[in-house]
Amino acid sequence: MRPLRLDLAGFTVFRVETTVDFTDADFFALVGPTGSGKSSVLDAICFALYGVVPRWGSSRGIASALAPSATEARVRLVFESAGSRYVATRVIRRDARGAVKTGNAGLQLMPPGFDVTRLDTGMSPDDLGEVLAGTPAEMEQAVLDAVGLPYEQFTTCVLLPQGRFADFLHAKPATRQQILVNLLGLHVYERVRERATARAGAAEAAVAAVDQLLGGLSDADEAAVAAAAGQVDAMRALATSVDATLPRLTQAQQAVATAADQVTALDDEIGLLAGVAAPAAAARLADQAAAARVAAADADRAVADAEEREEKVRAELAAIGDPADRRLLLQTHAERDRVATESAELAPALAAAQAEQVASQAALRSARSAAEAADLELDRARQAYQEAQSADLAAALRHDLVAGADCPVCAQPVSTVPPVPAGSRVAEAKSAGQAARAAADQARQAVADAEQSLRGVDRAVDRARVRAEQLTTRLAQLDARLSDSPGADALRTDLGTVDRLQRALDDAGGQVRRAREAARQAQRAAVTGEQRLQAGWREFDAGRDAVARLAPPAADRTDLAAAWALLTDWAHQLLAERRTARAEADGRLASARDAASGVATDIDELFVAAGMSPPAGADPAGYRQAAALVVQRAQTDHERVTERFAQAGELRGRRADQERQAQLARTLAGHLRANNFERWLLVEALDLLVDGASRILRELSSGQYELVHDAGEFFVVDHHDAGLRRGVRTLSGGETFQASLALALSLSEQLAGMSASAASLESIVLDEGFGSLDAATLDTVAATLEGLAARGDRMVGLVTHVPALAERVPVRFEVSKDARTARVRRSGL
Repeated sequence: MRPLRLDLAGFTVFRVETTVDFTDADFFALVGPTGSGKSSVLDAICFALYGVVPRWGSSRGIASALAPSATEARVRLVFESAGSRYVATRVIRRDARGAVKTGNAGLQLMPPGFDVTRLDTGMSPDDLGEVLAGTPAEMEQAVLDAVGLPYEQFTTCVLLPQGRFADFLHAKPATRQQILVNLLGLHVYERVRERATARAGAAEAAVAAVDQLLGGLSDADEAAVAAAAGQVDAMRALATSVDATLPRLTQAQQAVATAADQVTALDDEIGLLAGVAAPAAAARLADQAAAARVAAADADRAVADAEEREEKVRAELAAIGDPADRRLLLQTHAERDRVATESAELAPALAAAQAEQVASQAALRSARSAAEAADLELDRARQAYQEAQSADLAAALRHDLVAGADCPVCAQPVSTVPPVPAGSRVAEAKSAGQAARAAADQARQAVADAEQSLRGVDRAVDRARVRAEQLTTRLAQLDARLSDSPGADALRTDLGTVDRLQRALDDAGGQVRRAREAARQAQRAAVTGEQRLQAGWREFDAGRDAVARLAPPAADRTDLAAAWALLTDWAHQLLAERRTARAEADGRLASARDAASGVATDIDELFVAAGMSPPAGADPAGYRQAAALVVQRAQTDHERVTERFAQAGELRGRRADQERQAQLARTLAGHLRANNFERWLLVEALDLLVDGASRILRELSSGQYELVHDAGEFFVVDHHDAGLRRGVRTLSGGETFQASLALALSLSEQLAGMSASAASLESIVLDEGFGSLDAATLDTVAATLEGLAARGDRMVGLVTHVPALAERVPVRFEVSKDARTARVRRSGL
């Protein structure tokens, strides 16, 4: 597997779309500060193929692939494997609950010669080639078929991540053997043995199945074939004898049918004649129809009389005119009376309200005068209080005044100090002021109360005045509307007459409806009577038509009862004649049936003599069909026995072929198992692998170490310690790295040429581990990697922090990271 191009967005630290182009990078290094995202590039390659990354530990760590705050991550890897180009794509998304799941995964086989730079043109997935996998579940087998390695072996031999560099070195022999089987494609020999064993088992099962079939054909011999042919001849002879006898049976059965037809015809006529009988009500139908017609005519006359009375009352009511106008005028008279009464009652109330308004106005003027006097008294009390306070202040200053000294207030010399007053008037002035304030507040409240009372009276006067004006206007309108009225009493008299005529009209209408209903019922009765009479004639016609083919006498259509009497007398006479003829026909039918039964017995004996059961109650066609059937069965039995005889011969030949195939397949499977061919190849491959790794390790360790193996376990030989043989788990960290690198390089160099499967090691990528090497060893490692890359058939990549090593790599991918995302920039050649 050789990566060509990697596109990623939202993956770990790569929040924005990033492309890493490996197309012509045969020897490259990923360099950059710790945490910048170098290992994430390798993680993306592994994730695109297998959906998991070594650092996650398992697929449950998929949430680690999504960049913080990102809702989706996309990774697309274009790679080559065994000469074909593939593109692997995986998309993961974060749902509304924060869970991270794989949203899409696919693997496509790209067309030959596909230019990966076309991916920059925004191609759709349908343009990338044949779809090999379209779901995460399908990806595992599809990637295994394309790369040739499962995830564990890929991260052991191709992409060696941090902390797993020594996995192949420390692997158990069985695990290491399985890796080599996959790399070399040696499982093909195991599959050949398994298929040979399966084919032998299938051939032996086929032999057993053939034996079972032959057991079921044990009766298919030449004697059985001859017996079946003799049975065919016997059944053909039976059919010939039956055909010769069938004309006699046909003639006898025809005679039976003729006699039976005669009996059936007589029974039919007897049944028809016995069914002729006159209905019990036939004589009364004509009288009932005539009476109903007379009643219908009387009802029609009663309807005409009732309608005439109704029209007369309706005319009288129309002459009076529309009663609605009179009712409206009467309502107007009532309203005029109500308005006049209310207007008369409102005049005293308005006068009283106006008088109260005048009194309230006088009270308001009086309250305002009292309030003004109280305010003047309050001003005088305030002035007296201020004067008393000033007098107290002056008296307080006199205590300290000395004649001839300066006054502290006016700064003038005092010639004589006035005497100090005997007492203070401030308390008396304050008490008088509080009494004046209370009187002023009480007077102002009296003014407010008088104003509020006057406003209420004014509103009452205004309402009464407006209502009086409304009533006066309405009274004038009603008087104008009643100017042409005859008066309320005359209107009431007219409306009484209208009510009386309306009741009379309603009564006349009821009489008309009742008369019409009675007329309808009478008409229905007349129609019913006529229908019954017609039904009686139809019943007579049906009875006569039923015996029409027997030529009944003609009927008089004016009298239904007489017509029925004539028809029944004729039917009774003819019925007696037909019953006599019926007895004679029964005798002829019995004789014909006896003759036909004798012929049928003769044919049944032919079947019995041939060893066959005769058909029960068969007619000529049934006997002929039964004879043809036994012939057909005999022929079928003969054909079946002949076919089984031929089938048995074919099965014996097939059994011999399957026995040969089973023996050959068992022999091949036994040779493969006995020779341990696959184990021998693994030992050879492991020898080559260890030889190559040992050579590289000698170079890396300056001749100190060699690598050997014994029974699948790895050991190192320490030439600086007298050739001491040590287990690989006793090596130091730097020594373990050297041995692991030697194995990884040997895997890349040696086993790729030996592999016959799709698992071709076309690239190797080493993630860190170089910082523990000294300068000389580091130089040896660099030279080894340069030599491996110079061969041109292998991509070599490494992740390093060592500047001296990075400077010797021709292509460098510099990985940097800022607060937003990581970026990759190519430098070097």
